[in-house]
Amino acid sequence: MMKRCIILTGILLVLTSSALAIETPDRIIEYKTVGDVKLSLHLFNPAGHKASDKRSAIVFFFGGGWVGGTPSQFYNQSRYLASRGMVSICAEYRVSKTHKTTPKECVMDGKSAVRWIRGHADRLGINPDMVAASGGSAGGHVAAATGTVNGLEEAGEDLSISCRPNALVLFNPVFDNSPNGYGYERVKAYWEAFSPMHNITKSTPPTIVFLGTKDKLIPVATAEDYKARMVRAGVRCDLHLYEDQSHGFFNKARYYETVLEADKFLTSLGYLKGKPTLEKE
Repeated sequence: MMKRCIILTGILLVLTSSALAIETPDRIIEYKTVGDVKLSLHLFNPAGHKASDKRSAIVFFFGGGWVGGTPSQFYNQSRYLASRGMVSICAEYRVSKTHKTTPKECVMDGKSAVRWIRGHADRLGINPDMVAASGGSAGGHVAAATGTVNGLEEAGEDLSISCRPNALVLFNPVFDNSPNGYGYERVKAYWEAFSPMHNITKSTPPTIVFLGTKDKLIPVATAEDYKARMVRAGVRCDLHLYEDQSHGFFNKARYYETVLEADKFLTSLGYLKGKPTLEKE
């Protein structure tokens, strides 16, 4: 009986691994070195892509509470958007578990990634004026911060190259770092300069937000407040709420729906062309 259970467990693991199989990047390029830490970008290119192209691009930042995580979280979204014509990129950035850093370094690395991508547009075959940023949870915060927060720049970088993306695609993002928001105890010394919600201006990029109504970390009221502030600043903010969905739902029950809406949003901005090609399994 024990042997049979072990065999069945092995079969289930194989089947589960197959069912959860994710894409792999076409290239991995180093974009930043801090001391002995090297950070890379995981690239997914459209078919037939050339360095001479002027494609739109999107960079994803993984979630994990500024503590951990992996770029592979957004590999599937990246492969799909690459199939639609975008250069899609998953960025590594420093986190406390691996690098003993604070949330501040996460934002610094996010800004470095966007700046490096834009500064190497000719090498990457992208349009430097069509660079979107995306992410989930704390990675959504990193993406949002690159589009809202001033300062928190890595020393020695060419600040003449903007780190502000042209659009934001945010999955249950951390918006509010105030005393009533997420992570305040870790960022209280600088929360006002760190919190995307409190740094919205007319220069904030057009944004789409995905949030589950049962998210215990990001209240619906927070997302609605964020949208209201964006509207007052004269900036587009599309908010999509998903009933009964919890934190991280976008890579589970509602992967198809969220990617489809992201496709429509990016198409409306001219980043993609034609109709979505995503097929629901």
